[in-house]
Amino acid sequence: MQKIIPHLWYDKEAKEAAEFYVSVFPTLSPELESKITSSQTLKNTPSGDCDIMAFKIWGYNFISISAGPYFKLNPSVSFMVNFDPSQDPSAKTRIDGVWQKLSEGGQALMPLDKYPFSERYGWIQDKFGLSWQLILTNPQGEERPLIMPSLLFTKPVNGKTKEATDFYISVFTNSPYAKENQNMRGALALYTKDTPHEPEGSVMFTDFKLNNQWFVAMDSSLEHKFNFNEAVSLLIQCEDQKEIDYFWEKLSFVPDAEQCGWLKDKFGISWQVAPKRMSEMMQTGTPEQIARVTQSFLKMKKFQLDELEKAFQG
Repeated sequence: MQKIIPHLWYDKEAKEAAEFYVSVFPTLSPELESKITSSQTLKNTPSGDCDIMAFKIWGYNFISISAGPYFKLNPSVSFMVNFDPSQDPSAKTRIDGVWQKLSEGGQALMPLDKYPFSERYGWIQDKFGLSWQLILTNPQGEERPLIMPSLLFTKPVNGKTKEATDFYISVFTNSPYAKENQNMRGALALYTKDTPHEPEGSVMFTDFKLNNQWFVAMDSSLEHKFNFNEAVSLLIQCEDQKEIDYFWEKLSFVPDAEQCGWLKDKFGISWQVAPKRMSEMMQTGTPEQIARVTQSFLKMKKFQLDELEKAFQG
């Protein structure tokens, strides 16, 4: 089970965006499926009726929601896509085709080209505002997945990538249901004194595992006009109330941001801490049950599983 699911916030485009991404990244194999897995509308929320889409890209789960023009996607969180010839024989041509599709109405942040770290790499923000890093790779050592969330630590948290990623690894390592070797750091490359515009010792690139899922992170001291916000949050699917309580206590740092299972950590990254059981309720319940659960969780900050169960059962 994918424990951490990226959650994408749109004004009205959640359904259109999900369908677009599934078409841009077509299924590679039965294990690397791209498809819509569920679609529903939550009624009578503070944002009105909200479309929620669950979908897979190459076997990796995402959720998107249409909930109003409150948060805008930006490149502080992007998704690194590995085009790996050892996993996909067509990787060298596929990367160009995906880039072309993402370019339609999008904006290149780094052109698709040859760089010292890759024969083929590009960074692009698509027409919906979501950012992607496409890289042709053939990893040595442990195989990396085809899709990894990438976190860019800009001002005011520039220089905190190492501290933040150490923190996340420790939080997931000490969680109630953590297993050995699920959480660890992979590569760590630091800027040197000869790197223009970047402080010596800050992180040029690192990747790390949380609950067996790979993430990427880096520092940047350039004058970016964006930072982490709620447009991309990371949803943690918890087994029970004990696990909900644990992650809420460890991660929540901004009391004003606590609402409906959402929280913001000390580095500005937004998380959602929710019971796995809630997903089952929302996917299998009757319209009446879903409506009751929705009205119940809208009143909560941290989710209380027993209250959600009572609402579901009526």
